[in-house]
Amino acid sequence: MTTGPASDRARRSPASPSLAAATPTAGARIDARSSPCATFGETASSRPTLDRLPVDRLRGVGTRLAERLARLGVLSVQDLLLHLPVRYQDRTRVVPIDRLHDGVDALIEGVIESSELRTARRRTLRLRLYDGSAHLNLCFFHFSPRQAAALTPGTRLRCYGQVRAGLGSLEMIHPEYQRLGVDEPGYSAGDLTAVYPIVDGLTQSSLRSLIAQALEWLEREPEMLPEWLPEGLVRDLSWLSLTDALRFLHRPPRDIAVAELLERRHPAHRRLAIEELIAHQLSLRRFRRRRRQGVAPRLRAQDALRQRLIEGLPFALTDAQRRVAAEIAQDLSQPQPMQRLLQGDVGSGKTLVAVLAALQAVEAGYQVALMAPTELLSEQHARNLTAWLEPLGVTPLLLVGRHKGRERARLLERIAAGDVPILVGTHALFQSDVRFERLGLVIIDEQHRFGVEQRMKLLEKGARAGLVPHQLIMTATPIPRSLAMTLYADLDLSVIDQSPPGRQPVRTVAIPDERREQVIERVRQACRAGRQAYWVCTLIDESEVLQCQAAEETARVLEARLADLRVGLIHGRMKGPERDRVMRAFAAGALDLLVATTVIEVGVDVPNASLMIIENPERLGLAQLHQLRGRVGRGGGESHCVLLYHAPLSELARGRLGLLRECSDGFAIARKDLEMRGPGEVLGTRQTGTMRFRVADPLGDEPLLAQAQQIADRLLEAQDHRIDALIRRWVGDRELLGRV
Repeated sequence: MTTGPASDRARRSPASPSLAAATPTAGARIDARSSPCATFGETASSRPTLDRLPVDRLRGVGTRLAERLARLGVLSVQDLLLHLPVRYQDRTRVVPIDRLHDGVDALIEGVIESSELRTARRRTLRLRLYDGSAHLNLCFFHFSPRQAAALTPGTRLRCYGQVRAGLGSLEMIHPEYQRLGVDEPGYSAGDLTAVYPIVDGLTQSSLRSLIAQALEWLEREPEMLPEWLPEGLVRDLSWLSLTDALRFLHRPPRDIAVAELLERRHPAHRRLAIEELIAHQLSLRRFRRRRRQGVAPRLRAQDALRQRLIEGLPFALTDAQRRVAAEIAQDLSQPQPMQRLLQGDVGSGKTLVAVLAALQAVEAGYQVALMAPTELLSEQHARNLTAWLEPLGVTPLLLVGRHKGRERARLLERIAAGDVPILVGTHALFQSDVRFERLGLVIIDEQHRFGVEQRMKLLEKGARAGLVPHQLIMTATPIPRSLAMTLYADLDLSVIDQSPPGRQPVRTVAIPDERREQVIERVRQACRAGRQAYWVCTLIDESEVLQCQAAEETARVLEARLADLRVGLIHGRMKGPERDRVMRAFAAGALDLLVATTVIEVGVDVPNASLMIIENPERLGLAQLHQLRGRVGRGGGESHCVLLYHAPLSELARGRLGLLRECSDGFAIARKDLEMRGPGEVLGTRQTGTMRFRVADPLGDEPLLAQAQQIADRLLEAQDHRIDALIRRWVGDRELLGRV
């Protein structure tokens, strides 16, 4: 049982910084005259700084607790100080029991009038507390004999917890409590009480106690947490010091507006956020500068092949496609390696723009590698490129995992001899036996699905010839510009923000799965009218095996219910040739209904498909749902997406599906998805090494971004000695690691 707040005699933290401290503003001036900081990793007294001080140096931290803290990313005392509260509890005001109501969190005081130990069904300790105004019951299910013996009638308690309606009276279940007169560390009666992110086996009270120790250490020896931003900058802009900002956020005074803290509007939050944004910008910009020191082939545009391709298309390029194609063409003609991120909504025409860039490289006498995350998408790219380019005398080659033995050996020999102008494939492209004669351009589709090392290996294949290939990265996950500027500051950004003319929005409806029969009949009607449909299966369990089993079972059921239709099945565990056969049949119109897992999320292009059924959409993110929905609506007719959900829906799920019904703008949807789930979930950054943030919010802190970029550039220009220290504090060992 967790005990609660310490007594009123607990030592208060030092005076909180003034609320009038200035919020960071643009146009910061770096004071080059600032005195140097101590050497990174040491203070003037040669003591280790808090980032070098393991958390197990604190009292009470043994091996098991250190392991639990490590799961939170807390390895050092500095990490502990940067582990900020997610909310605050007001334990500064005792509330009379007669003013309580169901659902509130409150601090109360009273005397135990009765104590009863019940053993029927479930062992329970029930206390009846009285404060002179009313009674309240306290219920404990987990307690020791020693605790029960200490909670006797006549004992005065101070308790904090959530009030709920019980049988005949209000009650608190397992409140944090304190017998008055007993001091506990980490609590000051005059401050708000912080609530932190925790993991199983770690309690709020133990974490508060550790942070209290860290704050005491910081107060005794503030030089152990150096101020790595230039002193002149902090002084001139009237920013809080790092120490003051941390102390304030861990122990805010009772008179602060809690909403200002929760909404991250307080100068203390902004002080930490801008330092973190500066550190990330330094890391990305420094890496960008290092890469641009390489020499790339100058792929001067001749435009003959490009123009023939454009003239042969049955449609005109959009203005956005033309603009972005010109940006890329200019980059490719320079001797510095292009590093450009190309993003656009589903169906905006990114692949065609990439093909125009590839033709520029081919005309200049260089090879192109186009890497996609799945064989399915690689095969489709190869088919599309072949259809576009073979009439021009350019034949792409496909290299995927299924190519084995002599067939693979022949392909590798042609690639090494330079006979393959454009090579399309998956991770097979960067294997050690794949050698290019003159690799000039690397195109990576759905880049966030690749690991850092995979992307680096592909670039290195061009560097062997003494040149660094140009790089074009594509993503169909729209990213708000502010987030792209934060996460991809090492890349130039091109956005295709225009859809081809004639594309109609996909009409989207949400239907409970109890109406499954009606949905099946709708599929029948659509297919009888000459159109095609997708039926996408998802599961809570992310196991690929179970996903495929669910798709197989759904296909069997639909084949039985729709005996007059031709039903196909595709999932990630099918072998390449079989999957290719099914996809070719569906694209050719030989199948009416395709049952699939989310393997079809990206890339599949069947213009005649006009109906998409997505089972259990509440289990997917908005961006992924939008990607799946984008598989239909690629022809000229009206298309529909049915979200077949399992009731009841939570308020959050209902709101998410409602947004998808009302909005077809991928950028707006992605922004909402980022607000709800964070960039790590939406972009797959937890698996692929993209930077994560401790304090800063790339969306919420957008007003600080321009200033952070400006300060980072000035520090880099001055080759400031603080750069490594700032990066280590906020980015640590995650600094890009060879990011491409």
